[in-house]
Amino acid sequence: MGRTLKHALDRRVVTAGLTVSLLALAGCGSGSDASAEAAGGEPVSGGTLTFAVGSDTGCADPQQVASNDSIYSVRQLVDSLTDQDPETGEIVPWLAESWEISDDARSFTFHLRDGVTFSDGSELTAEVVKANFDAVPDLGPLANLATGYLTGVEKVTAEDPQTLNVTFAQPNAQFLQATSTHSLGVVSLASTELSPQERCTQGIVGSGPFTLAEYAPNQSATLRKRTGYDWGSSLWKKKGEAYLDEVVFKVLPESGVRTGSLQSGQVDAIGNVGRADEAALEASGATLQARANPGAVFNLGVNNSRPALSDEKVRQALRQAIDRQQVADTVFNTGTEPATSILARTTPGYTDLSAELGHDPEKAKTLLEEAGWKAGADGIREKAGQKLSLTVAWFANSPTNQPALELIQQQLREVGVAVELKQYEIAQGAEVQQSGNFDLMWGNLTRADPDILRSLYSTGLANTYRIPATGLDDTLTDQAGTVDEAARKELVAGAQEAIVQNAFVIPVVELQTKLGIAAGVHDLNFEASSRIQLHDTWLSGGGQG
Repeated sequence: MGRTLKHALDRRVVTAGLTVSLLALAGCGSGSDASAEAAGGEPVSGGTLTFAVGSDTGCADPQQVASNDSIYSVRQLVDSLTDQDPETGEIVPWLAESWEISDDARSFTFHLRDGVTFSDGSELTAEVVKANFDAVPDLGPLANLATGYLTGVEKVTAEDPQTLNVTFAQPNAQFLQATSTHSLGVVSLASTELSPQERCTQGIVGSGPFTLAEYAPNQSATLRKRTGYDWGSSLWKKKGEAYLDEVVFKVLPESGVRTGSLQSGQVDAIGNVGRADEAALEASGATLQARANPGAVFNLGVNNSRPALSDEKVRQALRQAIDRQQVADTVFNTGTEPATSILARTTPGYTDLSAELGHDPEKAKTLLEEAGWKAGADGIREKAGQKLSLTVAWFANSPTNQPALELIQQQLREVGVAVELKQYEIAQGAEVQQSGNFDLMWGNLTRADPDILRSLYSTGLANTYRIPATGLDDTLTDQAGTVDEAARKELVAGAQEAIVQNAFVIPVVELQTKLGIAAGVHDLNFEASSRIQLHDTWLSGGGQG
C-alpha cells in the first residue's frame, strides 16, 4: 500500500514557548504568574475574550480568506483533516485518525474519526469532505490558495462513510501539509452548496470548537462555544469543549486605538502591535507574544509584463536600491528580520540568499544606466521621453504597510525611480490582481510549506505577477511532486534562486506576528502558520472581573 502514517490520538503536544504570563485582568484583583500553575491555579471555563484586529476582508468563509486578521476568527469555526506541529513541522491527526500515502505521492487515503458533527447537526463523512474538495474550483479568485492546493486532482472518492481517497494526476508531496491549513478546513454539506458570495456574507457551518453567532463585515465577528465539541486536534492540551464561552473580534483600524483599548481593559488582546507601542504595552502589564510567519516574505510583487519592468536590469536595480535593514528597524516591530530570500527563514526549505539582497544603490544606478534610463533634470530617470515612474498597489490590512512603502519610496527616489502609492480597499485585492492594473504590489503570503512558491509564481496557476514562462515552472512542479526530502529541498533552493536572481519579485522584510495580550489571558497560542488557536485559551476567574 506504500508507506503508512499512523498517529495515536491520545498524543498531547504543547505548543512550544507560547504560554502567556498570568497577570491581572483590568478590573480584577491583581495576580502574578509565577504562573497560574505554580500558584496552584487550574484552567477554568467561561467568559468572553475580546480581540481587536486592524482589518477585515469582508468574508467569513475560511476557504476564501487569506488575510491574517480575518483568518484569526474564521479558523476557529472549522476543523481540518490534519494539523501541523508549529515546533517540529510534523503533520498529526485531527479529523483524520490516520492516513496512507502511496509511494509515488499521488494517492492519499484518509480514515476519518467517528462521531464528528457540524453545528447544524449533520455528520462528517467522506462524502462531505469530497463535496468540499469538489466545490473549491468554483469558489473563484478569493479561493486561490485552496485551489492551488488541489491543482492536479484526478479524482476524489468516498470509499466508505469514513474513508476518503484523493488521487492526483502527478506526484503531490505538498498535499498532506495542505490538509492542515485553514484553506482546506472542512465545512458542512449545506455550506458547500452556497454561492461564494453567500458563504462570505452569511458565513459557513463548520465542525470547529466555535460557531459564528454574528458577523458584521468590517466591524465585528462574534463566536460562541460549540456545546458537545469533542474531536479537537491531537496537538491541543484540552480535550472536549473550549474553555471560553464567547470570542468577539472587533475591527479597530487605528493602531493607537487598539493599543489604548488594551491598556484600558476594553479588549483582552490585539493584533499588529507596532514598534512605537511596545514599551507602553509592556509598562501597562500586557504581554507581547511574537512568532515569525513562514511563507513568502513582505515583497514588492513585480508586474513583469509592464514595459519598463520586463527588463531584468530594471527589476534587479529595484532589488539593490532597497535598504531592507532600515525598513525592518524603522517601521516594523522589534525582532523583525530583513528578507534574505523570498521565503522566510521559518519556512521548510528556506535558502539564505542575502548576498543577492544587499543594499547597493550604486549598483542600482549602474544597472539603470545600462538599461538606458538616464537621470533627468529633476533626478528622475528618463528613457525615450518617458519617466521611470512606477505605481505600487497596497491594501490597509496592516498598519506597517503605508510607512514601509513611504520609506521604500524615498529609497527608490535616491536612485532615480519615482514611486506613486495607490491604496485599494482590502476587498478589491482579487480584482486588482486579476486585472494586472499595477506596476508593483505590496504583500506577503503565509504557509508553512515551500509549495507557497508554486501557488504564487507558477505561470500555470493564477500568475498574478505575469512572470514569463521559464524553467522556473518545471522546478516548481517538480518540487511539489518530489517525495525525497533532500531532493525536494534542492529543487526549492533552485526556485528561490531563480525568483530572487531574476528579480521576478523584490523581497523586503519577513513578517513577524506580534500580539498584545492582557493580563489574565492564558494559552492564546500560535499554530504552525502563526495564526491563533483559541480552543485552549482561558481567562483567570473564568472571565469574571
